Amino acid sequence: MMRAVYLLGALVVLLVLVLSSLFIVDERKKALVLQFGQVVQVKEDAGLGFKIPLLQDVVLYEDRILGLQTQPIEVTLLSDRRLVVDAFARWRIVNLVEFRQSVGTGGEDRAQQLLGNILSQAIPEVLGNTTQDQVLSQDRVGLMNQILTIAKREGAALGIDVIDVRLTRTDLPEQNLEATFARMRAERDREAADERARGGEAAQRVRAAADRTVVELTSDARRQAEVIRGEADAERNGILAAAYGQDPEFFAFIRSLSAYEASLKGGNSSIVMQPDSEFFDYLRSDAGRASGASVGPTTVPAPAAP
Repeated sequence: MMRAVYLLGALVVLLVLVLSSLFIVDERKKALVLQFGQVVQVKEDAGLGFKIPLLQDVVLYEDRILGLQTQPIEVTLLSDRRLVVDAFARWRIVNLVEFRQSVGTGGEDRAQQLLGNILSQAIPEVLGNTTQDQVLSQDRVGLMNQILTIAKREGAALGIDVIDVRLTRTDLPEQNLEATFARMRAERDREAADERARGGEAAQRVRAAADRTVVELTSDARRQAEVIRGEADAERNGILAAAYGQDPEFFAFIRSLSAYEASLKGGNSSIVMQPDSEFFDYLRSDAGRASGASVGPTTVPAPAAP
């Protein structure tokens, strides 16, 4: 009976030892087997692994691409302009042994700090030899490639591969933003004033041209009206002269009636003349009208004629 108990205990101990000697590596991980802090085995493939129980430990690391967002860095450009720049980097562990030796027990967090320091030195080194226009233009891609080259070289010593580096922010320092915005507002105000001035000048030219056109059209219309009026007066006078030539006595009679009508209308004006004046020849007897006829049309006052 005691023998069976001992045998069962031994089996349990053996099972525990066997299970503790096994470890599983996920497909997203890589593993190092350490013995007294020294690397004795590297397992980069997913699956089941073995180690010596109690003597050896397994440390897992990421096999995926990791990202790093750097802290904002103030950079002085070649043109003495200052910019606040930050970057985003993607990296991956490629050499577990060198990585372990470089970061120690800090793992990926320590690697992030070291890579951040590398980028903090590479960014000013590259951007310090450029101008603001280059940073903000298509040349920015070339600048990022230069930073990536430096990061790759430095990161290789850590056992990592820096896959990509991107500048995500290129802003002016806070103390310079307000002055820059004020200058931009002043430039826009000046451009707006210039546009308004040019618009006012153009409007003045249009108004002057329109006024000149109005004057020319009005003058031409008046001239044509005067010509037409003169032609009409000439035609009227010709008709009157023709009528006068056909019957001078009747014409003198019509002219006298018109003069009577104009002078005898009610109003504030008064006419003082002798009763036997020739003006009243056609208002007296038949003899008077005959006498007026003998006087002829030259004795009829013409001013009241239409």
